[in-house]
Amino acid sequence: QVQLVESGGGLVQAGGSLRLACAASGTIFSIKDMGWYRQAPGKQREMVAMISTGGYIMYADSVKGRFTISRDNAKNTVSLQMDNLRPEDAAVYYCNAEVDYSGSNYYFKYWGQGTQVTVSS
Repeated sequence: QVQLVESGGGLVQAGGSLRLACAASGTIFSIKDMGWYRQAPGKQREMVAMISTGGYIMYADSVKGRFTISRDNAKNTVSLQMDNLRPEDAAVYYCNAEVDYSGSNYYFKYWGQGTQVTVSS
């Protein structure tokens, strides 16, 4: 089994910063893409940022220039530095990882439990 555990959510004023962290543990042979998604009330879950094993990065247009994703392949962790937060960034943020747990080259998508980010105006 693979577990993703997030930390770092909380309440921040608009313009402030938060850093989210996610650690993957369990039976892991390799991890392909890791990333962050978010879901606000009444809205669909959306991709915020993702990073490949080799460091290729994608951001949602709404967070470009404000959020920075990074990962430590040796520790199976991914982080999201969120600066200049806006009220519209408030959501539950979910960590995501594509994991091969057996060396089969089949990757399964795993999700964390989510961490709440609240931004006050």
